[in-house]
Amino acid sequence: MTEENHTLVTEFILTGLTDQPTLKAALFLLFLIIYLITMVGNLGLIALIWKDPHLHTPMYLFLSSLAFADSCTSSSVTPKMLINFLSKSHEISLVECFAQFYFMGSSATTECFLLTVMAYDRYVAICNPLLYPVVMSNRLCTQFIAVTYLIGTLHLAVHVGLLLRLTFCRSNIIQYYYCEILQLFNISCIDPSVNIVVLSVFSISIQAFTFLTIMVSYVRVLFAILNKKSEKGKRKAFSTCSAHLLSVSLFYGTIFLIYVCPGSGPVGDKEKMLSLFYTVIIPLLNPFVYSLRNKEVIGAFRRVVRK
Repeated sequence: MTEENHTLVTEFILTGLTDQPTLKAALFLLFLIIYLITMVGNLGLIALIWKDPHLHTPMYLFLSSLAFADSCTSSSVTPKMLINFLSKSHEISLVECFAQFYFMGSSATTECFLLTVMAYDRYVAICNPLLYPVVMSNRLCTQFIAVTYLIGTLHLAVHVGLLLRLTFCRSNIIQYYYCEILQLFNISCIDPSVNIVVLSVFSISIQAFTFLTIMVSYVRVLFAILNKKSEKGKRKAFSTCSAHLLSVSLFYGTIFLIYVCPGSGPVGDKEKMLSLFYTVIIPLLNPFVYSLRNKEVIGAFRRVVRK
């Protein structure tokens, strides 16, 4: 091996989305607008839920937590990407790289479990409406939220801890727009087999458990809706679930393709676009998916504006 191959890497270079200078200015403007709308949408939704007493219910408490997780996901990736669009140097230190992966991954894990809790909330509300105020108490909702964030932080602590055993000497170039863990494995000069196995087991287990729990909840919700005699009741039940089901489909569809079946080798544009979708686009869409057709949120917004 050459001397260069023996040199341990302490800084990485992110290749980003494109190496064409003519596109960088346009992409900077596009993603800056997306990021601003994302933050205004999510933080605005949190503020609205906090401000309006009519929204102080379990469903909106979980929704505000989801909005916060989306804000964290977007903020862990987009600002660095924006800087790199304008900068000639795309360097990121080892510590910054691991920190970026940690916050992005913990937010994504938290979102998995929040979507599961929200599905359970809809199950209780529709299948056991009389028991709903008792079952979904404020204390239980707070515990649910605390546990989802705790799982997210502990899950990523495991992977970052295992990353610390690796050294990087093959290259310092990450063929991605953020510090993606599979790309770190590709440039490790220590065999990352243990990391890959742990990542696969955890990812598959979390995805399978949360997704199956959501599906079971909604199958039971569907039967409960179909058994309702009132057409108005059916429409209302469907409307409260449709936004959540859309959010689940977008989130799980993209993250499943990337992390449950991890590949190796060069990263294609398709994989980058899928990753971009769940790190940037889904946090942008979620506040609007849950708000635009929600009469309670629209009503709360009008009340706040009048005041």
